[in-house]
Parts: sequence; C-alpha cells; structure tokens
Amino acid sequence: MSIKDVVEFPKLGLEFTLDKVAFSIGGLHIYWYGIIITAGILIAAVYGLSQTKKYGLDPNRVIDTVMGGLIGAYVGARLYFVLFSLSEYDSFIDVINVRDGGLAIYGGIIGAVVVGGIISKFRKLKFPPMLDIAGLGFLIGQSIGRWGNFVNREAFGKNTDLPWGMTSDDIQYYLTQNKSRIAEKNDIIVDPLKAVHPTFLYESIWCAIGFIVLHFYSKKRKFDGEVFLMYIAWYGTGRFVIEGLRTDSLMLGKLRVSQLLAAISVIVAVALIFFIRSRIKRTGDYVFYKDTEESKLFLEEFEQGKKKDAKKAQNSDEDTDNDESYDDENDSDNNEDSDDEDDNDGDLDHDDEEDADV
Repeated sequence: MSIKDVVEFPKLGLEFTLDKVAFSIGGLHIYWYGIIITAGILIAAVYGLSQTKKYGLDPNRVIDTVMGGLIGAYVGARLYFVLFSLSEYDSFIDVINVRDGGLAIYGGIIGAVVVGGIISKFRKLKFPPMLDIAGLGFLIGQSIGRWGNFVNREAFGKNTDLPWGMTSDDIQYYLTQNKSRIAEKNDIIVDPLKAVHPTFLYESIWCAIGFIVLHFYSKKRKFDGEVFLMYIAWYGTGRFVIEGLRTDSLMLGKLRVSQLLAAISVIVAVALIFFIRSRIKRTGDYVFYKDTEESKLFLEEFEQGKKKDAKKAQNSDEDTDNDESYDDENDSDNNEDSDDEDDNDGDLDHDDEEDADV
C-alpha cells in the first residue's frame, strides 16, 4: 500500500499535505514532530520566566531547575512509553529515537517533577510556587506539542460520524493492520475507511482553555502549589475522557494506563486542594512564599547581580570607546608627523632644485 502524506477532513472539505520531514542536513532528517515539541517547550519556558517574580522566585534558580526538569521530562516521557511497549523495540537506538514520536506526557510530568524537585532542593528554590509555574508551562507545551501528533498522523481515536472526523492513508493502514485487536480491546466495530476522532485536537484545545483559565485564576490562588494541583485535576479530567476515544492507548492488561493514571491524579489533586484549603481556613495564618523575607532577599540579590552585570557591561563599552579614541588620537598624531615630514621633504627638494640651478 502506497502511503500518501495527506490528511483529510471529508465532511469539512479540508485536505492537508503533511510531510513528516521538515528538512534534511546531509542524510539526517529533521522531523516536524521534534520542531513542534521544541517550539512548545521554548514558548512555555519564556512564559514561565516572565512569571517568576510574581511567585517570588529568583529567575536564575528557576532556570537551573527548568533545565534539569526538561532533561527529566524527556527521559521520563520516553521511558514511560517504552516500558509499556517493549515488544516494539529491537535495539537501544530504537529506544532513544523519538523523531517519529513515542513520548508519553505522564512520564514527562513525573520525570520533570522528580528531577526538578531534586535540583530545587540543591538550589534552595521553593518548590510549590515553582510547580505552579510548571503547571501553566505544561499546558502551553502540551497544547502546542499535540500538533506534532497531527503531522505524524497519530494519537487519533475511534470511528466517528462527527463533522470534524479525519482520515489519512496512515490511519487507514493502521486500522486495517490492527482491526481485530482494536475491536476486541474496545468492544467496537472498526471501519478503516471511515473517519476517526482527531483526539490530538481535543487535547490541544482542552489544554489551551486550561491555560487561559488557570493563568487568570493564579492571581487569586489560595496557596502555593494550588495552580499545579488544579492543572493535574484539569488535565486529568480531559485526558480520562479523551483517552477513552483512542485506539493506540498504552495498556496494562485490560486497563488503559493513562486513563487509570488520569483518574487517580484527579482524585488525589482535588482531595489535596480541599484538604489544604480547609487547613488554611482553620489556622488563618498562611503566608505566600513571595511575601516571605527569604523570597525578598533572593530577589534583592538577583537585582543587585543584574546591576553589577550591567555596570560591568557599561565599563567594558567605555573601555572599548576609550581604546578607539586613543587609537584615533594616535592616528591623528601620526598623520601630523607625516605631514611635517612631507613638508620637510618638500623643502629639501626645493634646495636640491636651487643646487641644480647653480
């Protein structure tokens, strides 16, 4: 079967040609999936750094934690995916190759939180407010990153009659090859020629809405870490529903791993929110980290460091200007000396002429 790089939305009359390869350098292909994932991470990082002072965090310490968290997220996302589909990998190269996809978001969240937590401990960074920023960043990254699944024609759902159902040669081929397994696992009839749910789009929209809601709510949060718990609850709710529509879920026996984890996450997150809120209400003495003396001290040190760096840069520029000015003066003096020498040479030439006349 010849696979074409075309995705169709038949009832909408839309058709997109999507080459998985963005460009090639020599024999190395650079895939859109990786570019889109990277773009999501960068945009999330820029947003996160813009929010650090709002949460009372030193941007330098946040950068260190984010860098470590990204490494943890990558390793966790890949490891989670591979562990639940070991039979599909023949070598270590296959395991680390993610250009065609194969990252599980829950593994990424776990990896980022674990590694980020360890680094924040060493960097003396308060972790709950850092998690609030991370939760909002996750929503940005997930909303953008899901479009990598669209380009790869993956993370789609069951057959649907909805107007926005999608199809492609890749999807039809996958459904044909896995028809019996999907039908048995989901207790449904599978028609490879029929459109399917664009579940990547559902999750992208869900995360975008979640980001907008929690961004504005963050100004009214009741305690540090609440926004992150709300992120877990929000994303978990959407993922539980959307995962139930998918045909490529990672399975643990008869259970969809991500659906099970989503349900547990929602219950735990909501329970913690109510528990912490009720405790704060009883004690009535909660202080946000941004209002603590430690936070103010760290931010003051950060600002002083910025001023020192700016002063060093200014002094460096002035030294450069002085060097240029000194060089110009030397050039001017040299030019004057040269002019004097030319005049003297002129006088000597004149004397030579008089001698010649004599």
